[in-house]
Amino acid sequence: MAVSVDLGATKAAKNARSLGSSGHPLILGAAALTGLLSLLPLGFVVYIAATSGWGTIADLVFRPKVGGLLVNTLMLLVLVLPLSVLLAVALAWLIERTDIPFAKFWSWMVIAPLALPAFVHSYAWNAFMPRFHGLGAAVLVSILAYLPFLYLPVAAQLRRLDPAQEETAQSMGKRPIEVFFLVVLPQLRLAILGGALLIGLHLLAEYGLFVLTRFDTFATAIVDQFQSVYSGPSANLLGGVLVLLCLGLLGLENLVRGSERYARVGAGAARRRGRVALGRWRCPALLLPLIFAALSLAVPVLTLGRWLWSGGAEIWRFDFILPALGQTAVLALAGAVLTTLAAVPMAWLAVRAPGRVQRTLEACHSYVGALPGVIIALALVTITVQVALPLYQTLATLIFAYVLMFLPRALVGLRTSIAQAPVELERAAASLGRPPVSAIWHTTIRLAAPGAMASAALVALGITTELTGTLMLAPNGTRTLAMRFWSYTSELDFASAAPYALLMIVLSIPLVIMLHMQSDRVEQA
Repeated sequence: MAVSVDLGATKAAKNARSLGSSGHPLILGAAALTGLLSLLPLGFVVYIAATSGWGTIADLVFRPKVGGLLVNTLMLLVLVLPLSVLLAVALAWLIERTDIPFAKFWSWMVIAPLALPAFVHSYAWNAFMPRFHGLGAAVLVSILAYLPFLYLPVAAQLRRLDPAQEETAQSMGKRPIEVFFLVVLPQLRLAILGGALLIGLHLLAEYGLFVLTRFDTFATAIVDQFQSVYSGPSANLLGGVLVLLCLGLLGLENLVRGSERYARVGAGAARRRGRVALGRWRCPALLLPLIFAALSLAVPVLTLGRWLWSGGAEIWRFDFILPALGQTAVLALAGAVLTTLAAVPMAWLAVRAPGRVQRTLEACHSYVGALPGVIIALALVTITVQVALPLYQTLATLIFAYVLMFLPRALVGLRTSIAQAPVELERAAASLGRPPVSAIWHTTIRLAAPGAMASAALVALGITTELTGTLMLAPNGTRTLAMRFWSYTSELDFASAAPYALLMIVLSIPLVIMLHMQSDRVEQA
């Protein structure tokens, strides 16, 4: 019996040690495999650069046009990200921490723009203000379309914070504004950085939004190269510059994020913090969510309604609409599940076992989010044609492309959720004899399940409206809602495109509802 106890204790000790700073080998191996597959588009870009020669690189990259694209892209990041952070934090604080009227309603209104594809926002504003183009239009529409990516994690984190910490600071004589900046804001850092990273990656990769606002970026230039002269080297070298921008953004986010984590063992204070009384500012405070809702929802809804009204019954071609709806739903569900599962190992390593190897792997997972879908699609087309021809234009290749495109979206949400799960629970489970992977599954993964569901919903939202990669990789006969919408709008047939825009919104609404519900559940996690 003593020998049995000793063997059990030895096994438990080994399990606990395997959850150390280096991470479990099985999890590390899974993350390494996903990271290696994620490097395929980058390898393609590097291959094109290597075979093009320095002279070609100098001619295509070091020219005034590329300099202009670089300035435009950096201006977008510099303007959109800080403004989005300020607006998201302000809205989250008003809705979650003050006695603003109809707080629950405004919470729904702030995340509702996620149900509208970014290019639908652009089409709406293009119809509403035909002369509204350039940097100002690009910044406004980007904030309206992508702000929910920041609001959701910030609002969820505000609900989760232990009020005792703020009350302690107030008891020490700190003013409310000092309490916010010294106690609350540091605990929102992970949520803010995660949401800002998502928005930044979208800005680098977005195509349709900026085409319609007539604002040139690297993404629009790359797609234009393929559509006009099919200049492979030029487009792929521009893609290389875009990859460098992505790596710079990831490096900045990693530097600011650091290694701190914010989690507690136990329930903390089993109550929510009381809401701040706005007093005479209670009604004026309504202007902020009201203006945001009007700009992000009223303009697109009114424009879409005009398209539907002008088209009449003739635009509802159900022989085209129903197949597009079914194909979109199947692709979104399959891609969301597989992408979230692929992101789990890296999310765990990023939080539990940070290090040089892990950060390198995380960069491999994340950089693909900055690549336009057309670059990822072209890489997969070339690889399948030259190496694995049976996979060319198959459902497997298309879904694999979705996994690559939306892996960063799933990774950010999972990473934030895992960071909130105390590591002590994993170690306790391992010390009781559970194998490392089982210990992680029964503790951290279960606690992070609401975040995983939210991440899957975000991925499904992206797949529902993905366009450029789908156009190049979809099997013959596949026509998603986004493909049909873009086909009609390219012909300036906005009325015929309206039903597909409406169905994309309808299909996205349940996902947005689930996002909001999972965000609310964070409070009880």
